Amino acid sequence: MHTEDWKQHTDTHWMTKKGLSEADICAKYITPELIKAGWDETQIRREVYFTKGRIIVRGKLVTRGKAKRADYVLYYQTIPIALIEAKDNDHAIGDGMQQALDYAKTLVIPFVFSSNGDGFLFHDKTGLSTHSKTIERNDGTFTELATAFDKTRRLKMFFC
Repeated sequence: MHTEDWKQHTDTHWMTKKGLSEADICAKYITPELIKAGWDETQIRREVYFTKGRIIVRGKLVTRGKAKRADYVLYYQTIPIALIEAKDNDHAIGDGMQQALDYAKTLVIPFVFSSNGDGFLFHDKTGLSTHSKTIERNDGTFTELATAFDKTRRLKMFFC
C-alpha cells in the first residue's frame, strides 16, 4: 500500500466507530448513556479487577494466569447490582454477554449488560423483568436504555 493510500485508509478507519478501541467505546458511548440514565460517578466503577488470576503450576514453575476484570460495575451504596461488559464495535452487541454472565455469577450481581456502543443487551437474572432484551440506538439515543437502567436502580431495593 502506498503512503497516500495508507494515510487515507487509517484516517477513514479511525474516524468511524469501527475504528474505536474498547476504551473509546466506553468513554464515548457507554459512560455518557449511564450518566444520561441517572447514574452518577460515585455509583459507576470502571475496570473492576476481582481475581488475581489462576495459579498455573508446571513442574517447579509457578505463574499466574490473566486476572479477571469487569468493564463496569454499577453500585447502590456499596452493593454491586449491575455489570456491563464492553466490546469494541467490531463485535456484535451481545458478544460480551456470556463473559458478563460468568463474571456476574462470580460477583453475585443480578443485572447484566453487554454493549459495543451500538446498543445494549440486557439480562435480568432475578426474573423480575424481561429476561433478556436488546436495546439498540434509535435516532442517536438509547430511548429504552434509560428505562432499563432506571428499572435496575429501582430493583436495587430487593437486594438491600
